[in-house]
Amino acid sequence: MENLIAILISMIFVNNFILTKFLGLCPFFGVSKKTGNAVGMGFAVIFVMGIASATSWLLYTFVLAPLSLEFLQIITFILIIAFLVQLVEIFIKKYSDSLHKALGIYLPLITTNCAVLGVAFLNIQEGYSFLGSLAGGLGAGIGFMLALLLMSGIRERVELTDVPNPFRGLPIAFIIASLMSLAFLGFSGMLQ
Repeated sequence: MENLIAILISMIFVNNFILTKFLGLCPFFGVSKKTGNAVGMGFAVIFVMGIASATSWLLYTFVLAPLSLEFLQIITFILIIAFLVQLVEIFIKKYSDSLHKALGIYLPLITTNCAVLGVAFLNIQEGYSFLGSLAGGLGAGIGFMLALLLMSGIRERVELTDVPNPFRGLPIAFIIASLMSLAFLGFSGMLQ
């Protein structure tokens, strides 16, 4: 149990996929302009990362590895992720059309989000158990949402300030992201 909590905390703070591994930056910059959209995207990524990690572990452990088909990891993991993203998109479109319109192209782009695929590979590479993979996927998703919410809060405040013209938009977002990344380095000694 302690190991699962360590994996979860590690994926949220120490090994945050956005701020320490720089994976998943496209939706991070694209959806972090408004906090409401960031919450919706965060929950979608948590769901996809958690379920994709567990499903990928099951498929790898019980099908690919016993049949010596490990070379099919990439294509099978991408298919699992694409299926889950379509499921999330259908759900959001049915129950929150405004959120679906606000997320726009970034919602289907979760399929190609390298952070989701990276978590599935990392869980296999680290030799996590099924529960460890699930904890890793959920922790990575929560870490993604945390970074997204922090960034959206800061960007909403920056919109109200007088930023010099050359720094408006994406340049100030890159500066903010780099400062957040430096701040998250402070968590690196948190777990042994």
